[in-house]
Amino acid sequence: MKLTELRLAIWDVDGTLVDSRDVIQACMETAFRGAGLPPPDYDATRRIVGLSLTEALSTLAPPDIGLDRLAALVEAYKQSFVIHRTTPGHHEPLYAGALELLDQLKSEGWLMAVATGKSHRGVEALFEKHKLRHFFDTVWCADDGPGKPHPFMVEQAMGALGCAPQESLMIGDAIHDMAMGKAAGVRALGVSWGFGKAEELAAAGADEVHHEFMTLTESLRTFAFA
Repeated sequence: MKLTELRLAIWDVDGTLVDSRDVIQACMETAFRGAGLPPPDYDATRRIVGLSLTEALSTLAPPDIGLDRLAALVEAYKQSFVIHRTTPGHHEPLYAGALELLDQLKSEGWLMAVATGKSHRGVEALFEKHKLRHFFDTVWCADDGPGKPHPFMVEQAMGALGCAPQESLMIGDAIHDMAMGKAAGVRALGVSWGFGKAEELAAAGADEVHHEFMTLTESLRTFAFA
């Protein structure tokens, strides 16, 4: 049965729909080593995923790196990601249950959006790899304006599709997703299988934290907007 009211699910990508943990860490290590810097460990990397790339790398880099070296580090990370993506055997899978939930929501009449710290180029590459483009009605990236946790991307997604905050929700795996959603006045659903830990998501304001797609699916099925 089609829903009779507007309902908008706004999705993060990395760590929420796509398991990019190994790829992001590998690219981070490659970029830092190439710049002659000690690479961050995974725990440091996971905390900045979701931020715009420049902000993320400035957080991980030494405080005295300077603007020119930071810009070079950002470019090195981008190039490392392109190389990884085009290398035979590249592995960046969808989480089990992601495709089924997207398909279900689409069939039920949900509107869907993306709000991600990735670039449009990166998102389109993932869409092409996993054949996801048809699920999403609008896509907002770090290229478009202020990044997470600023509410810009959520607000733009709602505006593009004519949805109010009470008709919308944010789904993500990082504290920056939760903070962005709450700043935009929407319900924020955290998932614990990506970069953020459950207790961190809860502390960041998550209205719910899910540990598997089954419970997330149940929550969305029964969700009643105020």
